[in-house]
Amino acid sequence: MSDAAVLVVGLGNPGARYSATRHNAGFHVLDAWCAAAGVCMTQTKFHALSGSARVGGRSVHLLKPQTFMNLSGKSVQACMAFYHIALADVLVLHDELDLPLGDIRVKSGGGHGGHNGLRSIIEVTGGQSFGRIRIGIGRPEHGDVVNYVLNAVPQDDLDLYDKSIKVAVEALQLYLHRGLTVSMNHCNGLFRAQKKPPPAAE
Repeated sequence: MSDAAVLVVGLGNPGARYSATRHNAGFHVLDAWCAAAGVCMTQTKFHALSGSARVGGRSVHLLKPQTFMNLSGKSVQACMAFYHIALADVLVLHDELDLPLGDIRVKSGGGHGGHNGLRSIIEVTGGQSFGRIRIGIGRPEHGDVVNYVLNAVPQDDLDLYDKSIKVAVEALQLYLHRGLTVSMNHCNGLFRAQKKPPPAAE
């Protein structure tokens, strides 16, 4: 695995109004990892809250853009340029409507899938070859996506959501220590194993 510096970006919106919302799942994972690792994200630069750590002998830069979701790319590009980080060494943590609540997936590259934070990063950096940890939040029954992502996870779903955050932290830890492929194989295989097999034909 390369010893190049990496950038881990948690996506969300700043401020108390949004702190517990589904759209802040990326913030939630990064906060949980930092709490477990004893890392503080108290610096204010790159239009973000930021911090740094040494993991496995290499530098890890951590970023929570404070630009609001639609302008996340401005923050990511500024940090990448300052530390000379390649897009392939960026990992983005974000909420995912197209995964059910409780499901976590790791992937490399791809489009934005309608996610405005990813859209901004792709537009500003000019590429989409960064890694992603996708935190499933499911889709609303009646299609009101904006209100859905900007509301908090219901009390009845909090246990499952909290468990998914823990799995995402585990995926992030694997990424930092062993790389994207190992994290992807472990995390994605974990959820395949949890799905019930189809009934045997009689």
